[in-house]
Amino acid sequence: MADQTPSVRDLTPAEVARGLAEGRMLLVDVREPNETALERFPNSVLLPLSAFDPASIQASVGCEVVFACRSGRRSVTASLAAQEQGFAYGSHLAGGILAWKAAGLPTET
Repeated sequence: MADQTPSVRDLTPAEVARGLAEGRMLLVDVREPNETALERFPNSVLLPLSAFDPASIQASVGCEVVFACRSGRRSVTASLAAQEQGFAYGSHLAGGILAWKAAGLPTET
């Protein structure tokens, strides 16, 4: 993506929930273990930003990788970092788990 300016697309909790239910999205939670131990997104992959390596993400072909965190800041950082390393991961859950819960979507404890 050297010829393209990295950008991050905001997705709503409803869009992400629908994409997960339809099997066309993979939610990657970049929060730290102390945070995800308390509460996490159902069926998400945990990849803390402190140990972030986008090459370790195992996404099915055609599956959109969506980053998530607490409020939406670290997920943007993760998406931009992945794009800088050549991965086409340009989506994040706007508002993070706070928006997810505010939308009435389930979490796991």
